Amino acid sequence: MQPIIQEVKEGAFSFHARLASTMHQREKQVDQMRIRVVAFRDFMDSPQDALHASPFFKVPHEVHKFEKFVSSLSAGGGGDVPESGLEALSAAIDSDWQRNLTRQRHVIVMFTDAPAHPLGGSLRQSDGYPEGIPSSFEELSERWGAQGDPKARMDEVAKRLILFCPEASPWEAIAEEWENVLWFPSEAGLGLMDVEMNLVLDTIASSV
Repeated sequence: MQPIIQEVKEGAFSFHARLASTMHQREKQVDQMRIRVVAFRDFMDSPQDALHASPFFKVPHEVHKFEKFVSSLSAGGGGDVPESGLEALSAAIDSDWQRNLTRQRHVIVMFTDAPAHPLGGSLRQSDGYPEGIPSSFEELSERWGAQGDPKARMDEVAKRLILFCPEASPWEAIAEEWENVLWFPSEAGLGLMDVEMNLVLDTIASSV
């Protein structure tokens, strides 16, 4: 993951400025932007620090806090190939999204070069495993697809999920079964090319 993390970090530092430029080119305006980071490793390897999430940062006013958090991220640990990507995705879905705004957009961008461990099982009993994580992929799918539920965190019209993930479980199933998903298959060790960051920026700008 280190090449991907390094590329994501470099892209993150210029993300807000590049998005503002992209929106300006399209004669669109963003009145408020908030960014949250959910970094993950493998709960089976090190449950105490497998999930590292920031609060939402308002940019550009809190961009220094955002950059400080991103700078602290690094690859570590090991073990088997799958990681805890579904737990991270669940945490992102359950973020403190703002609702009832004009032309709001809730966008999750997932970067990984690994498949994900299935949800559920004895791992849920591990010290440090977060509360509120769905116990199965089906439950997570229901949480993403919730429509008309006043308790749903994300707005069903505003939400988007952009996947830069390998052709492996569960990313293939998410791309095929979930709505409002864009999937760009990634390969281990290749990092995040600038063209992919442009896809993220274009997708956000196009949806506003």
